[in-house]
Amino acid sequence: MAGEVYQAQVLKNFFDTITGTDRNLTRISMCVVTLAKLRSEDPAKVTFLLDQMRKSREKKELSIDILDYMVDAAVALELDIVQTAFGVTSVRQLTDEFGSVSLDSF
Repeated sequence: MAGEVYQAQVLKNFFDTITGTDRNLTRISMCVVTLAKLRSEDPAKVTFLLDQMRKSREKKELSIDILDYMVDAAVALELDIVQTAFGVTSVRQLTDEFGSVSLDSF
């Protein structure tokens, strides 16, 4: 599970970078390569992604293939893992914590 949480955090950093004010292609490239390594992609896929990043640098716009790869990776993760990576607390957990609070402690 720890590897998948890390994947979700890398995806979060990727989407934060492409939607933020500093759309640094080096940072984007690092996210793409890191995710490919975490997912143990075959060398041909990594080479393809690096080639797409090189083309993105030349054209100064992000390749749709890179976006497709990152979105597919995001869809493949379980929702609970993504929520953990993004710091979302489940409602059930909050209910349990609230239910254990004694009214006498107020």
